[in-house]
Amino acid sequence: MTVRNYGNTPVMVFVMLLLCIHASAQQAGPDSLPWRPLQDVVVTGQYAPQSVKNSVYRVRTINRERIVMRGASDIAGVLNNELGIRIETDYTLGESDTKIMGLGGQRVKVLLDGVPLIDRDATKQSLGQIDINTIERIEIVDGPMSVVYGTDALAGVINIITRKAKSGNNFTVNARIQEETTGNRYTPFAKEGIHNENLSLSWQHNGWQLSAWVTRNNFGGWNDTAAYPAQTWKPKKQWMTGGTIGYRFKNLNLWYRLDYLDEELFAAGVMFTTTYAGLDKYYITNRFTHQAQADWTVNEKLNINTAVSYQDYKRSTESYTIDYRAGTKTVAQGEGFWDVSKFNTFFVRSTAQWRISPSVSVQPGVELKTDKTSGQRISGTPSLTDVSIFASAELKPVPGILIRPGLRFSNNSIYDAPPVIPSLNTKFILNKNLDLRLSYARGFRAPILRELYFNFHDASHSIEGNPHLKAEYSNSFITSLTWQQAKAAGVNITSALTGFYNDYHDFIDMAFDPARQVNTYFNNSRYKTVGGTLENTLQWKNLAATLGFSYIGYYNAFADDKTRNGDHSAFSWVPEANSNITYRFPRWGTQLGLFYKFNGALPSYVLNANGDILLSKMDSYHWADITITQKVWKYMSVQAGAKNLFNVKRVQNSAATAGGAHSTGGPVLTGYGTSFFAGINFQWSKH
Repeated sequence: MTVRNYGNTPVMVFVMLLLCIHASAQQAGPDSLPWRPLQDVVVTGQYAPQSVKNSVYRVRTINRERIVMRGASDIAGVLNNELGIRIETDYTLGESDTKIMGLGGQRVKVLLDGVPLIDRDATKQSLGQIDINTIERIEIVDGPMSVVYGTDALAGVINIITRKAKSGNNFTVNARIQEETTGNRYTPFAKEGIHNENLSLSWQHNGWQLSAWVTRNNFGGWNDTAAYPAQTWKPKKQWMTGGTIGYRFKNLNLWYRLDYLDEELFAAGVMFTTTYAGLDKYYITNRFTHQAQADWTVNEKLNINTAVSYQDYKRSTESYTIDYRAGTKTVAQGEGFWDVSKFNTFFVRSTAQWRISPSVSVQPGVELKTDKTSGQRISGTPSLTDVSIFASAELKPVPGILIRPGLRFSNNSIYDAPPVIPSLNTKFILNKNLDLRLSYARGFRAPILRELYFNFHDASHSIEGNPHLKAEYSNSFITSLTWQQAKAAGVNITSALTGFYNDYHDFIDMAFDPARQVNTYFNNSRYKTVGGTLENTLQWKNLAATLGFSYIGYYNAFADDKTRNGDHSAFSWVPEANSNITYRFPRWGTQLGLFYKFNGALPSYVLNANGDILLSKMDSYHWADITITQKVWKYMSVQAGAKNLFNVKRVQNSAATAGGAHSTGGPVLTGYGTSFFAGINFQWSKH
């Protein structure tokens, strides 16, 4: 593929678009761009939808307005600005891992409308395989939510709430086209750059609700140092489609949603100059997600909610040998060159919310989850079934005090699950502006099927699963103090100071087993995180702004090992800061957004060849995006912006060498430089 360098063309296009926006501003009236205050109604972990202020949990929300203003093509592009959240990209496989407060992988639970999403391993592929155009908001809860959501809700929960039909009778058409450069490389609608198109339809009439959508996402890849024809970031093609059908009758609300994904990731191999041959690999993913829910309000005191989901996930590897001299392409043979891995999950959960009195409510529930997998690298066709019952109560002994205790009991067909998972969340209203939350929670994380049964051996890998793993568990303590002030002048200010301490046991790590000469998984580590955050929000007239800081300690698992030399510090501390600022110009129908985050140096403790403890760090960096949205017609708006204003590409990483000293471990690919985007959003509705 020919790489085209357009020099300053993206800058020129961006400036021209801004001039067009300014010229069209005279056509837009003062109300042409809808403006709504930040929505603070949350559902994650709640008995019923309620405001963030009234929730016993500390919940962060990213509403639809901010999602649209980010101009992101996937959910990771929205989360990367959040405090305490780190997005780490595996550019070899084109996947992202998400860390919350120092922990990531399988320890972060991703939900779609409260239903857990399937992932084939610890990396959260699902975050990049959900159509962002169908998302209404994202709710984030830091810390264990294992009583309510079970395994994997150890570090935190990311609950993705989809857009639902509004009441009334109407028909709506939404369309979106967005083009984005990758650094200074771009070809319109194909090849270099990022290309997104979406079409969505929805219809409501007499309680019936229907919707359908189709989205194309194409990423042309990006290269800086890889030899021809390989690319550093692999090209990816995605088609996402789906639909919903629902019916609302009096006190009963039923709906079904189907999501389908077809994804192709292309990893071109380097052409060897001696043979003029290369190895190309295609990673093809097909994902079906079926989800049905029923919400029944039996009476004013009792509500029953049931969710059923079946997910079918298939990942295929196809490999070909390319002879560039002869221009031929033949099937390649080798371990893992042709592999089909299948993962299926059946999930059902039912809960009842019973308000016994104004001061006492209870929520009992039952949950069943069955995972199955198969593939060339999986031993047999194992399955894992988990059955749980759980219950919590919401007690208001006196005005201003809310106490929510909870218990979860689980039985698993394979791993040794903790016999009981308790939690205790409390909220104290100190005065009309000040709330105090104190929480203790026990979390657990079950070993996934790949950790139990995955086997892979080739010239450079020797990995075997461990079917005798135990579940991880943790003890977590969180406290937060929230101050909220609303003044007559339209000024709304909220400040939240949060501190946390997490102690993890039976932490699952990969290590080398000298007896079998393989890498495998062990319950051989303990891990801790500790830290605090300060988050502030301001709403005043046309301005909405946030400013946040965090300071998180990453644990040294070797700190107490006195037999080793080196760094015995218990924690290495990482600062973060972020800010989101949006401002609207009502007369012009314009909205401007600026999004910034400072990511402190990310540490890890390692052992060198001599067994000494060394601290490795990935350097700190700044990230910022700017966007502008302009209403140009009753049904249409245009959006443009620049991402990665600090031109981040590779971040320096220090690591331990075999000689036992710090040295350059090689820069870590983090971005592809400053990029520019522009798009059109169309919405038409008939009532």
